[in-house]
Amino acid sequence: MTFSGDFFDRTAGEAGIFNLMEDLGHALSVNPDLLFLGGGNPAYVPQFEARVAECLHQIAGDPLQLRRLVGVYQSPQGSEHVIELLAKYFADLGWPVGAENICITNGSQSAFFLLFNMLTGQSTNRPARKICLPMLPEYLGYADQGIADATFACTLPLVEEIGDHTFKYHVDFDRLDIDDRTAAICVSRPTNPSANVFTGAEMAQLGLLADERGIPFIVDCAYGNPFPGIVYTQHTTRWRPNRVFVLSLSKLGLPGARTGIVVADEPIVKALARANTVVSLASGNLGPSLISALLSRGELDAICRDMIRPFYSRKRDFMLRCVAGQFAGINYRIHLSEGAFFLWLWFPGLPITSTELYLRLKDRGVLVMDGSHFFFDQVSSWKHASECIRLSYCQSDEVLEKAVSIIADELRLVFSQN
Repeated sequence: MTFSGDFFDRTAGEAGIFNLMEDLGHALSVNPDLLFLGGGNPAYVPQFEARVAECLHQIAGDPLQLRRLVGVYQSPQGSEHVIELLAKYFADLGWPVGAENICITNGSQSAFFLLFNMLTGQSTNRPARKICLPMLPEYLGYADQGIADATFACTLPLVEEIGDHTFKYHVDFDRLDIDDRTAAICVSRPTNPSANVFTGAEMAQLGLLADERGIPFIVDCAYGNPFPGIVYTQHTTRWRPNRVFVLSLSKLGLPGARTGIVVADEPIVKALARANTVVSLASGNLGPSLISALLSRGELDAICRDMIRPFYSRKRDFMLRCVAGQFAGINYRIHLSEGAFFLWLWFPGLPITSTELYLRLKDRGVLVMDGSHFFFDQVSSWKHASECIRLSYCQSDEVLEKAVSIIADELRLVFSQN
């Protein structure tokens, strides 16, 4: 079979996100003994899954709810009932939005595919435009989403070293290039992979740059506020016009439901609903049915506050203790763990590349994420980009402790051999 065209090259060729998901599937299905610290799959949170089971039992026992779940298509914008519940939820947070500002998609990944390609690319009346990613490393899933060439304009960060073993990335506004060919600014907050949370000052300055240019400021809230709220720092999330907030039910604990929620100005929502209908016909019903049950009972915020965030906070603290105990004598730094469920480790002066380290660890039964993928096409220009790995702390404490021990042993071996 012969394939051709940019669409095949971008979506069906080699892609880091495909390799990540392939490793995830292999680890969870084929080789369950692999110590899996590499994927973005959320952890098993027993309290939350018990609550989901209750919701499903209730839906199954109600013929009307069951028919909504399995027997009808959603409207192009999404279930009107769920959108009204979401609009009220957001309004209670102080967001100036209504039903016209909300669209439901089949996961946030598909939402970004549609958004990026609606905003970028070349047309008969304007040159090709790009999405500005103001600070790498950034979410790997963006990298291959653009159908057009060079969809992204990326900027490397400033690095602040803190204490002996910590650091934090900051936006390098002096190097940030935003011009007439910039279609939108996009950030994830908290950021996958680094667990960074853009500061309030950074968000304000990026928002001002977007407003001055009349371009959207897209904020990926997959791990952040208002839900699932896996954020360990104090910050507010407030929608306003010219902002596009993309939320997801995946990190709440429902990755299989494939449900994304976009909050944006009405013209963007209308365009997204039309594009979503062309690509998907309709969004699935499982996620909307479950979030509807949680919103109707006013439980969503309590679940995030009392179940989700404390669970991941404890896992993070345990992982940090493991690293501190096992990495004694190793030259390492951890990005400030401000959100999400990853540790982002930097090994200054690493004598091999992060790709080689990933392969060596995989041979020893530990799967991590090679950090170089998250720097997109700028790896070769900065040594730091090939000195980092991402670790998920969504596994059991026993798996985390054993994996960190093997990683530390391999690092000592790598440094001693070079």
